[in-house]
Amino acid sequence: MKTMINCVVNILIFALLNGCSKNHSVSTTPPNTGGDTTHQSTPVNTDVAFWLTNSDQSALFKKQNVSLLFSNSTNVNPTIIFDSTQTFQTMDGFGFALTGGSAYVINRMPATDRDALLKELFATDTNNIGISYLRVSIGASDLSADVFTYDDMPAGQTDTLLSNFSIAAENADLIPVLQKIIAINSSIKILGSPWTAPVWMKDNNSSVGGNLNHKYDDVYAKYFVKYIQAMQAKGITIDAVTLQNEPMNPNNNPSMLLSAAEEADFIKNHVGPAFKTAGINTKIFIFDHNCGNPEYPLAILADTSALKYIDGSAFHLYGGDISALTQIHNAAPSKNVYFTEQWVGAP
Repeated sequence: MKTMINCVVNILIFALLNGCSKNHSVSTTPPNTGGDTTHQSTPVNTDVAFWLTNSDQSALFKKQNVSLLFSNSTNVNPTIIFDSTQTFQTMDGFGFALTGGSAYVINRMPATDRDALLKELFATDTNNIGISYLRVSIGASDLSADVFTYDDMPAGQTDTLLSNFSIAAENADLIPVLQKIIAINSSIKILGSPWTAPVWMKDNNSSVGGNLNHKYDDVYAKYFVKYIQAMQAKGITIDAVTLQNEPMNPNNNPSMLLSAAEEADFIKNHVGPAFKTAGINTKIFIFDHNCGNPEYPLAILADTSALKYIDGSAFHLYGGDISALTQIHNAAPSKNVYFTEQWVGAP
């Protein structure tokens, strides 16, 4: 079961710098884990590098100068057992969303600061974080400055040949930032998710809610093909796509509804064959919505004609219980399970 974590806040990270053998434990805890201890000027003996973020913002991802040592000694502290002989699921990567908004901010930083930030986030040496997975929106998300797709047309007009298709809207910020990230970490995996199809393909002619007009199913499948090819031409490999962000949520701007039956049909009769014809190896993740609705991915996984095109199921955690991922895994053990979004805001 592969897991990709999209967003983390209030971070407490222990980065193991030295190898830990079986049954070794962390036996010394920080003298003051509730506050920033970087005021200590003399480095202390430690097996672990420790960065702290406090909810009161007294420490914001600051490296701590505290003693954290591995030992076989007995004490009152919690013991963490590392057993290298026991393995569980494979982790496909850990990372975040690179939204239109965050790309805009990063790209407008002073060049020296921007480059230092991207190196700290994405470089894979032991001195940096080494993010290994990114999620981007295909067109605008609700965290973009403007609502757009890659084939917008004037009201009443259509473009069934996709002659107007272009990712030029991403040339200002998203693509330059992604290219810098790839230059730092060429193995980064990128997941693309659309918030809506172009308005002219929808039954309500709106960027909010509505359904895909199924007379455009083949056209929309080719839209995904053209997106993957256009990004590849920019040196950006799209490792995987979901076919609709939050397909049961019609309230964001942009957004679009897509039922389980519609998604299964779209995969087996349109997107899957279109990818095969175009020689595209990009993975397809289904669902991409909350854990509280496992019946949605279960219905698609039960469709054997769709199943052959599916790599796995993607989940958010705004509703339901994460134990649903086990239910999905057990229903289709050969398919992967991904955790693709968790936003934590002011509330």
